[in-house]
Amino acid sequence: MMDRIYLCIDLKSFYASVECAERGIDPFEINLVVADPSRGGGAITLAATPAIKKLGVPSRGRIYEIPKDIEYIIAPPRMSLYMEYSARIYGIMLKYISADDIHVYSCDEAFLDVTTYISLYKKTAKQIAQMILDDILKETNITATVGIGSNLYLAKVALDITAKHSSDNMGYLDEGLYRQLLWHHKPLTDFWHVGPGTANRLAMLGIDDMAGIAHCDEEVLYKIFGVNAEYLIDHSWGREPCTIEDIKAYRPKANSISNSQILFEDYKANDAFLVMKEMVDVNVLQLTENHLVTNHISLFIGYSKNVIKPSRGSRKIGVTTNSCKLLMEEFILLFKKIIVKDYPIRQIAISFGNLKDEYFEQYNLFTDMEDIDKERRLQQTLVFIQNKYGKNAVLKGMNFYDKATQRKRNTLIGGHNAK
Repeated sequence: MMDRIYLCIDLKSFYASVECAERGIDPFEINLVVADPSRGGGAITLAATPAIKKLGVPSRGRIYEIPKDIEYIIAPPRMSLYMEYSARIYGIMLKYISADDIHVYSCDEAFLDVTTYISLYKKTAKQIAQMILDDILKETNITATVGIGSNLYLAKVALDITAKHSSDNMGYLDEGLYRQLLWHHKPLTDFWHVGPGTANRLAMLGIDDMAGIAHCDEEVLYKIFGVNAEYLIDHSWGREPCTIEDIKAYRPKANSISNSQILFEDYKANDAFLVMKEMVDVNVLQLTENHLVTNHISLFIGYSKNVIKPSRGSRKIGVTTNSCKLLMEEFILLFKKIIVKDYPIRQIAISFGNLKDEYFEQYNLFTDMEDIDKERRLQQTLVFIQNKYGKNAVLKGMNFYDKATQRKRNTLIGGHNAK
């Protein structure tokens, strides 16, 4: 099998860089954060320019945490614009690399398999990367960084750790260099897929670096981490068998559909009940569009500032359906069962589980099948209209109540204003 070589390209401080590009200013010189000022001082900064990061202001902080003596620009998020730039940059990559050899990991990050292009262009992987980065900068004024590796994991780690300390914004790792340079790197959370929970459990074993994982008894790791121990062990040695070809061939089989909202303010129980009903409506149309049915529902209610523990509930229902009427009735019963009244609510999440093809729908003897058929035709019509004219093309009366959120959410991208 041919040794492979991958690039992992990241668009530096992407949202903030787009805002700077639109204003004709340099993100390495100008202090700018992307945040929604209408949400007050507690608004999260979605991105920050390298200039303001040098002053200690992180991305994903809050506006009120920015020191008062720093002058900076607040740019309200424009998600549609960021998606437009992301698409343009993907188009630039396609000038050099086939779509079959690109895996778009997020709107600001992509993996490229450049193995066969080294001979095609008669350039090294680093020269190919530089060619693409130069074109991105020329066409969009967006600076990119790149990790180069002998597998996807090493390319990502090279990006996240070694490229940051390189004057040319590039890092390179193969398995040997990885063990030589990063086996004793700390903290472990700098490595891809090692979160604080994993790091804490490893610390309980006295492990605080990749070398420690590599030399740990594998049985101990499997006992603590289950099947995920395989990833930890492979990654500790710098191994990753998955390729872009594998990713392209993968076809996930969804077994649930979920919907979660962080509310814009504290909600009373009755208002949260309205939002839950809107969310059920949205999920039902997803079932309809994908010709799926469910017989299991779950509900989560989180309270403001964690004043009390969240309320959780789930239930298997007596039918297997995508009927909005029947599923709504079940969620109403579940809401009334688990809600703790008189406490402010800040988060709601719902889920339909045990999904099956519509062919497996099942009802009881008391179900009016004529009503079910009429409702399905109506739901299919709603899906068609919303797909053609937009999600706000057809709304229900409840969507116009003051505390309803769906009309607003239909205009958002990633929970933020599209424009």
